[in-house]
Amino acid sequence: MTTSSSQRILFRGGAVHTPGSPAATAFCVDGGTIVWLGTDDGIEPYANGADQIVALGGRLVTPAFVDAHVHLSQAGLRLAGLDLADARRREDLLDALAAYARTNSDAVILGFGWDETGWPDPRIPSGTELERATPGRAVYLARVDVHSGLVSGALLDRAPELVRAPGWDGTSRVEREAHHAARDAAMALVTRTQRKDAIVAALAAAAAVGIGSVHEMAAPHVNPVDDLALLDEVAGERPIPTVVRYWGEHASTGGVERARALGCAGAAGDLCADGAFGSRTAALLAPYADRPGHAGHGYLDAEEIAEHLIVCTRAGLQGGFHCIGDAATSAVVEGFRLAEKAVGADQLVASRHRLEHVELIAPELVRALAAYGVVVSGQPAFDAEWGGREGMYAARLGPDRALAANPWAAFLSAGVPLAFGSDAPVTPFDPWGGVRAAAYHHNPEHRIDVSAAFDAHTRGGWYAAGHDDGGTLRVGGEATFAVWDRTGPGLPPLTPGAPTPGCVRTVVAGQTVYDRERP
Repeated sequence: MTTSSSQRILFRGGAVHTPGSPAATAFCVDGGTIVWLGTDDGIEPYANGADQIVALGGRLVTPAFVDAHVHLSQAGLRLAGLDLADARRREDLLDALAAYARTNSDAVILGFGWDETGWPDPRIPSGTELERATPGRAVYLARVDVHSGLVSGALLDRAPELVRAPGWDGTSRVEREAHHAARDAAMALVTRTQRKDAIVAALAAAAAVGIGSVHEMAAPHVNPVDDLALLDEVAGERPIPTVVRYWGEHASTGGVERARALGCAGAAGDLCADGAFGSRTAALLAPYADRPGHAGHGYLDAEEIAEHLIVCTRAGLQGGFHCIGDAATSAVVEGFRLAEKAVGADQLVASRHRLEHVELIAPELVRALAAYGVVVSGQPAFDAEWGGREGMYAARLGPDRALAANPWAAFLSAGVPLAFGSDAPVTPFDPWGGVRAAAYHHNPEHRIDVSAAFDAHTRGGWYAAGHDDGGTLRVGGEATFAVWDRTGPGLPPLTPGAPTPGCVRTVVAGQTVYDRERP
């Protein structure tokens, strides 16, 4: 059964998540709007005129999730490419690469997800070893955080400027500008059809886990601008989750004008103030625990941050930045303070600027973000995957700083709105897993309850995109929801180790974008 936006559909016999309102078991959708919400004993007026009646069988119905930070073509390419997440040592990576190369004839071999921090010998493969595994082939292997990677000699030949760029050290590893050049060279070998197929695959994977909207974080160093045209093509061919677009380019290079021309909500997202902990490119106030004397890299200073915020604010667009380390978050807050002198605090608040990640930040700066109306778009899975006293963050930062990262409770306590996402392809689409990760943060002081985490992964995503009334099930609201195989009212407790609900159906503006029971 496919829900059509032109039909009047009655859903009955469920457990509809409507916190703060009377318990509901049924609702009616007309076109893309919820026109009635109530209990089964009141369905008769709506059943008589319904085109379809759907029996929910006691299943839980919630607003569909929002993933507030994704890279669709990259996520889809990871689904179709070489997944190196299971490589437990350098030899595993090389063996997997060689095996994949024997059966893959694409112009470039794309791999994702390797993480050397858990290897017995953390040395990364050399260029000679990559060549031995894939003779003459162009190879790009993204580290799990996608802020550094490995490249083969054949790919270097296609990007000779790479060897003069910051972040090239003469080995197979690239970071910073060299990484951007390597990624550009690799993506130039990916066909338009491959990128479109990747976008379709990523959106399908998102819909299959109950995600009804994603925020696409496009940027010049991440993906071709043509990806946004491909999104238009895909949307014209099939029902898909709603895609809110961002373009991460600085105002000084025309980023604000380009964002507006591309129909983006803002010149924000992956406009990077720094890098990532795993690649040791996040900018820190004190050096990395496992590399004394090295404190990462800041890509934008406070004046450049302020310039971008001022132009975005005056243009009526959201601005924002990727910032992870405490030196980067400090520079961003200082940029807001400088921008306030030019446009005023009220205009900054009204613009609803947003920051991505914000993993390490001084407590007093959290209050400053609240004062400027900033939305924090965070990824709880990062703590679940790498946090704690013994994870990758502890290896890079030391246990104290690792436990201080991703302070969800501090953000909410200060009044900073949260929007949760995955940063796919960095971590997979798994919204219930994200809710659980926030509720069971490695540091108990940073935990928030399941309800607050769920709100951040639903209403928070809509709010971050400038929509105050999204992410709830209410009469007059958009019919964007998910049906789960959990029965009974209330959100699941999501205790660690327990299975998360499986998605049965995802509906976006009255149209089914995923149906597990469809023939």
